[in-house]
Amino acid sequence: MSNENYEECKMQRQNGKEKRKPKGILRVVFSRTAVIGVSLLLQIYVLFATFYWLSEYSTLINSIFLIMGAITVIYILNEENNASFKMVWMIPVLVIPVFGTLMFLFVNLQLETKFMRKRLNLMERELSTHLKQDQEVVDKIVSSSPDGGESGLVHYLNQAGGYPAYAGNGVKFFPLGEDKFAQMIIELKNAKKFIFMEYFIVTKSYMWDTILEILKEKVKEGVEVRFMYDGMCSLVLLPYGYYKDLEEFRIRSHAFSQIKPVLSTYQNNRDHRKILVVDGKVAFTGGINLADEYINRKVRFGHWKDTAVMVKGPAVKSFTLMFLKMWNLAEKKNNISKEELYKYVDSVEYSDESKTDNGFDSGMHTGGMVTPYGDNPFSKERIGRQVYIDILNRAKHYVHIMTPYLILDDEMTSALIYCAQRGVETVIIMPHIPDKKYAFLLAHSYYLELIKNGVQIYEYTPGFVHAKIFVSDGIRASVGTINLDFRSLYLHFECAAYIYHNDVVQDIEDDYQRTLSMSQKITTETVNRYPLRQKIAGQILRIIAPLM
Repeated sequence: MSNENYEECKMQRQNGKEKRKPKGILRVVFSRTAVIGVSLLLQIYVLFATFYWLSEYSTLINSIFLIMGAITVIYILNEENNASFKMVWMIPVLVIPVFGTLMFLFVNLQLETKFMRKRLNLMERELSTHLKQDQEVVDKIVSSSPDGGESGLVHYLNQAGGYPAYAGNGVKFFPLGEDKFAQMIIELKNAKKFIFMEYFIVTKSYMWDTILEILKEKVKEGVEVRFMYDGMCSLVLLPYGYYKDLEEFRIRSHAFSQIKPVLSTYQNNRDHRKILVVDGKVAFTGGINLADEYINRKVRFGHWKDTAVMVKGPAVKSFTLMFLKMWNLAEKKNNISKEELYKYVDSVEYSDESKTDNGFDSGMHTGGMVTPYGDNPFSKERIGRQVYIDILNRAKHYVHIMTPYLILDDEMTSALIYCAQRGVETVIIMPHIPDKKYAFLLAHSYYLELIKNGVQIYEYTPGFVHAKIFVSDGIRASVGTINLDFRSLYLHFECAAYIYHNDVVQDIEDDYQRTLSMSQKITTETVNRYPLRQKIAGQILRIIAPLM
């Protein structure tokens, strides 16, 4: 079939679908969001009704569950888990033994979660030979680190997650989504072999439509294109089977963990990563998704402040492998084939960029090292959190942070306060116009404790901050997808680039100072003026903060 006939048939199918769409209230009632929502609510009702029936059935059953509850509490206390998560479970188990115990068992006996963990572990063991740390890079880091402390984090990232540090890269920082978008277009058009894209949010928009047209053209040129988006998009942002539409353009596609009308906790673990890899030689990451608000073409919460980095050189290898792991996880495979590893990783050649700027774009900085790293909810190591805490603990002059959310566990709160109390300038920029009211109320509940202990908090007056940045002492920075909340630090798949002794760190700090100049400082007086009902709401929400 010719391309013209194919497009004509496709238009006819789409027109037919549009004619059959219900309108008005019927469109809402019969939407997939409503169907999934009602189905899940019915399952929750049946679950709770069963628990209630058991609790009222007899004294014997209550006695049995009191004993089970005590055993469950002992088990929870001895788990390798954060204290906040333990508290969330212990309260219902102790207060409502039948409900709390059965709910704990329901959540912790999910088979799909166990299968995903097993598949990830198998892939990571297989990839260990591809992600060994080059000792020469470590030696350079040790020689450039005044106290030698930087090598400790390098060792941790490689041992805990299989993420080596790389020298010989070029790095470019993008202070806004529209800046990254412009560079994305250039790199996508220059693709010769393959394009890998993994994003949390995709909407039918100018940004995505522009990218999609380029992807379709690259496929016609023989470039392999793989595109993966988080399945949460299928709830409200994209058609349920949108990945099938992309397959019609010969774009290989997956909706990761697509939302289904089945009550299961594995759907709580979302793919929050934003990765673009082109030919194994260039990679992007940061907070920017594929929707028009991220490039300020559409206004939702005032001006949208977001950031990203582009990396060229051998560090791209880790981003490629992160993508391939998630791709094969979505396909429910236990390994990445040798053919894939050779084609997308082993056969990629890099020139020695550590000695020259040749081959890099203007505005890219060489030198130092880059460590791409990821985090996943099935690992005992909380890598994203540990990197942030390491930066806080080793800072000597300043730590500057941008984050859209501030929902902290005890360890992160202590690390922030300890950093400030050591005399290190510790500053957090938050949004002034929030995207989620409940998250904003929760964030406010932490403000007073942090401010009283020396942590400075600012809110970006023009709008919403979506950037996820830690920058410290002019020598180290992390830019990626990892928010300062429980979802990012414990429940989601995440990624970032840790950068050390590269001049791009100064670009990040310069942008931070520009952003700070457009932000208003929050003081104890500011917090005391918040309405009482908002303070109480934030304090109540702290009880379930680990789930938010």
